Amino acid sequence: MERESLDEDEDRLNLIDPDRVDSKHERSSFEINGFFSSSNIGRGFTSFHRLGSNKRYLFPIFLLLFILLVLYFFTGYSMFGTDASCKFDSPSTRMRESELRALYLLRQQQLGVLTILNRTSSASLESLNCPSVNSTSNFSSSLTPPSLLDGVKSALQRQILLNNQIQKLILSSHQLGNLSSDLIGDPNFGGYGGLDECRKVDLRISERRTMDWRPKANKYLFAICLSGQMSNHLICLEKHMFFAALLNRVLVIPSSKVDYQYNRVLDIDHINQCLGRKVVISFEEFYETKKHHLHIDRFICYFSLPTPCFVDEDHIKKLKALGISFGKINPAWVEDTKNPIERMVKDVEAKFSSDDDVIAIGDVFYAKVEEEWVMQPGGPLAHKCKTLIEPSRLIMVTAQRFIQTFLGKNFIALHFRRHGFLKFCNAKKPSCFFPVPQAADCISQVVQRANVPVIYLSTDAAESETDLLQSLVVVNGKAVPLVKRPARNSAEKWDALLYRHGLEGDSQVEAMLDKTICAMANVFIGSSGSTFTEDILRLRKDWGSASNCDEYLCQGEPPNFIAEDE
Repeated sequence: MERESLDEDEDRLNLIDPDRVDSKHERSSFEINGFFSSSNIGRGFTSFHRLGSNKRYLFPIFLLLFILLVLYFFTGYSMFGTDASCKFDSPSTRMRESELRALYLLRQQQLGVLTILNRTSSASLESLNCPSVNSTSNFSSSLTPPSLLDGVKSALQRQILLNNQIQKLILSSHQLGNLSSDLIGDPNFGGYGGLDECRKVDLRISERRTMDWRPKANKYLFAICLSGQMSNHLICLEKHMFFAALLNRVLVIPSSKVDYQYNRVLDIDHINQCLGRKVVISFEEFYETKKHHLHIDRFICYFSLPTPCFVDEDHIKKLKALGISFGKINPAWVEDTKNPIERMVKDVEAKFSSDDDVIAIGDVFYAKVEEEWVMQPGGPLAHKCKTLIEPSRLIMVTAQRFIQTFLGKNFIALHFRRHGFLKFCNAKKPSCFFPVPQAADCISQVVQRANVPVIYLSTDAAESETDLLQSLVVVNGKAVPLVKRPARNSAEKWDALLYRHGLEGDSQVEAMLDKTICAMANVFIGSSGSTFTEDILRLRKDWGSASNCDEYLCQGEPPNFIAEDE
């Protein structure tokens, strides 16, 4: 409190107080009452009569008056102080005084907001000093207060940034030398009170709730993922890993003949190294182990609708073509992918535990089993790495080389999903498909907050949209470059690793490369409703690159125009 009062007193001394200005000019050079009072007039005539009686003084007096008259006609009123007095009380002066007064008030507002923010930070730290959690309910309740506090802190930081921008705007019209930097960059605040608005988020991964994955010998869970594209399949694989850990089984990665070629985008060995044991094997390894008997002993479906195990006839034919045999497909319960029920771990263990060597449970992308635990940063499994499912080493290094070549360490990544997104988003309330000018305005605001010089653009949009977007993303009168991965050029060496290993031109490799670059950005803007965006957010949380400024495009506001339904 003493520091705040001292700062306030100091600011009052440095700024012009309107009351002091008014009192200073209560008696000007044009005050009539003082000059033309009866006593002053009498004294004036008496003095003039005395001078008249002595004629030798008259000539110098008239000469002086003549000189003054000449100066009056040639230089105007400035010699008499009239102009100076008027100028001092001119509208521009009053505007200046008002602006400086407003600056003083903004300064006081900044002090107050920072005080609140510091108290919030202290409360947040106190809430973190709690014992580790051992149950789902305790884990949920322990996360709630910090998450609310983070929201309050983020809002306060935005107000401080706005306050700072107003101060700069007011000072920009004045020729005050270093005054602007002195006021805005007060060392006592360390740049908004020592705050970085887009600082990294501490997600306390070391305190997460975990379970061990210790598979029994020769017990396997055969993964099946069919929903959507690669990002959906990766989420499906992550959930399969959780089920395999619950059921104490080794997870079998699907064959590239019925699914994606995962070994081109993922580091399968990385998963085993992180857990210190063999928990995941490729289909080829499984084939070598079971080559005399490729059989799924039990096909227990997590989902019964719209089709058992979410498996269609085409996929069944592909499995049989691999030489895999299986019996009748049976659902464990009535469960619809369109309306999945929240399940608990004990429900899964009761329905899917088995002594059979090989089981399959079908696609589990839509499964909801203790989601808060499963989807926490770092995942539900105990391991010694940042994350289990991450891009291959070749893709990681290529992403780093691209960033070093084109972006530098300070950049925003934008996932701008457009293809097939209009109809999908308009079916949601509110819609998540924004007109390009509105999107550009939202992006510009984030750029201003993050103070970055460039944006990495990951998009499936047409050039007509990206060209318009580029022309509209402007901050402080300057266009912010939108950088996309260029086509292959032998003169550029950033993608040489992919080229040498035959991965160039693979659409899934390129998609994973995009994700990796976005996950390494200072700030990320994603597309709401996109699993591509969700996988990037998962990587950012697990890698510790998540920022306070990460958000969905135009988060918190609806599109300013929405087309009608067909």
